[in-house]
Amino acid sequence: MRFFIYLIIFFAFFDLFAQLPIISPFAVSLGAGPFLAGLAVGMYSLSNTFGNIISGIFSDRKGPYAILLTGLASTTAALFIYGFAEGPSSLLAIRFLHGLAAGLTVPAAFTYLANRTDHSRRGKNAAISGAFVGLAAIIGPAYGAIYTGRGSVPETMAVTGTLIGLLAVAAFFLLRTHQVRKQTDRPAKREALKWNSGLWRSFSGAFFLMFSQGVLAYMLPLKVEALGYPTQLSGLLLSAFGLAAILVFLLPINRLFDAVRPITTLIIGFSVMGASLFALANISPEPLLYAAMCTYGFGFALLFPSINSLLIDATEPASRGRAYGYFYAFFSIGVVAGSGITGALALTADGGFLFSGSLLLLIALANWLTLKRWQS
Repeated sequence: MRFFIYLIIFFAFFDLFAQLPIISPFAVSLGAGPFLAGLAVGMYSLSNTFGNIISGIFSDRKGPYAILLTGLASTTAALFIYGFAEGPSSLLAIRFLHGLAAGLTVPAAFTYLANRTDHSRRGKNAAISGAFVGLAAIIGPAYGAIYTGRGSVPETMAVTGTLIGLLAVAAFFLLRTHQVRKQTDRPAKREALKWNSGLWRSFSGAFFLMFSQGVLAYMLPLKVEALGYPTQLSGLLLSAFGLAAILVFLLPINRLFDAVRPITTLIIGFSVMGASLFALANISPEPLLYAAMCTYGFGFALLFPSINSLLIDATEPASRGRAYGYFYAFFSIGVVAGSGITGALALTADGGFLFSGSLLLLIALANWLTLKRWQS
């Protein structure tokens, strides 16, 4: 059952990452200018935020099974209506519906997983789920670019929709059976979400983690272009980051996440990521770029399970759905803020890396300085 939830997490993020290389060109082909093309990309993240929050609320009220099934089914429907896009306006409407529907799935899936995980294994299981996210980040963009190159964006979306639709059917039968056996998804009474320091550390960790990802997605191709390297190098560098993270998630080192306090691995993760972004801003040889991205992937791999463990430790099962809803809303907002703020400041690629790296190091320092007060 746990593997099936990991599979749902993989396809939820696969859907997200497969869109990245194809939505802007598709918007332009429909007559969108630069602003509307950028808005078409960002609209998904905007409505995804609302979907995350709605998912969290109803996962606590109705149990994650119902909202998970709704998310999978509505995402399938949204993916099949891309063929009806006739211009920028209709594409924006479709992007809004797609982001809203897809936003329902991830918080419900992680709530389902967290509520069925032994506390002593929460870090390792978060690491394994992170590995599936990493695999989606590597496979998704390649699939989107290659399949669209041979066909069209609506065809690519329809294939993704078919896969998620099959997953929805399987979820209906597999998780429904599990639902009958266990009724722990439906708490006897609704419990208020307690906004404690552990929860804020988790949420801020999610935001700044994805803030740096937004900067990286925006600035890395510009850095590669400025150095005169082939454009495909930026994709290879991102793959190196993903592979490094997956190795940490899956190798026996993942036991570290249950043996060491999550606040410790959070501080180390932020520090490593910040230092690697500083390095990325100051190097140009290709081997060193790969080394910096692998180091960034190592820091990412330390941070992702840490913020998940902090959230689990800071919540009770009856309020965990709302916590994951807000958690992934911070994820979505972080990506938009990272690329948006650095773009608004008109920073160079190296300047963007220095700015983001400085923020991550400051967050690591803030968590370290408040560590004793948090423990007391």
